[in-house]
Amino acid sequence: MEWTWHPVKMSFLAATAGTIITLSAAILIAHFMVKRRRRGEAILETILFLPLVLPPTVIGFILVVIFGSKSSVGRLIEYFTGSSVLFTALAAIIAASVVAFPLMYQSIKTGFLSVDSNILDAAEVDGASNWKQFIKIIIPLSTRSILTGIILGFTRGFGEFGATLMFAGNIPGKTQTIPTAIYLAIETGATRIAWYYALISIGFSFLLLLMVKLTGKQ
Repeated sequence: MEWTWHPVKMSFLAATAGTIITLSAAILIAHFMVKRRRRGEAILETILFLPLVLPPTVIGFILVVIFGSKSSVGRLIEYFTGSSVLFTALAAIIAASVVAFPLMYQSIKTGFLSVDSNILDAAEVDGASNWKQFIKIIIPLSTRSILTGIILGFTRGFGEFGATLMFAGNIPGKTQTIPTAIYLAIETGATRIAWYYALISIGFSFLLLLMVKLTGKQ
């Protein structure tokens, strides 16, 4: 096995794209969940947090079932694109999105809940719609929590292994990420290369977590 930059680039691509996708979903779902109490909320939130506690291989298996050629979703994608999602860069992005969601959602929801209800009540009295309250009050006052969620979600997606291995595979130069490259390096006895990738992962993750700590102290 030879050292290449592709796994590093692939990890950044999957984590960045996954974070962008997850951010929009996490903000909208968090706003939906905190707006008012709903029947079945506990069950829904339990489902949203499942990727945080399920074995990554289980997540990978579920993604294969959902997007595989035998599923309706998989056949629909193949019909429009002419190819399967499995063992592609898009599969790595989807895996990163799924595992990053719970951490990002929880952080953003915490930020939304911390907004003073008196401010929202005053805005409502002044005629501000729910949408205007969300855009001009809730989002700005939750910036720190949103930033923390972005960093945590990116870090989680950047280090994803099990789901990525099952869903995207470990194809050098195509779908190989840092975690899967480390796995292959150890399997082939290329310990030095495994250390190179591990040190890059440790260093970058350290910087991101340090940003979370510094953001929390501001």
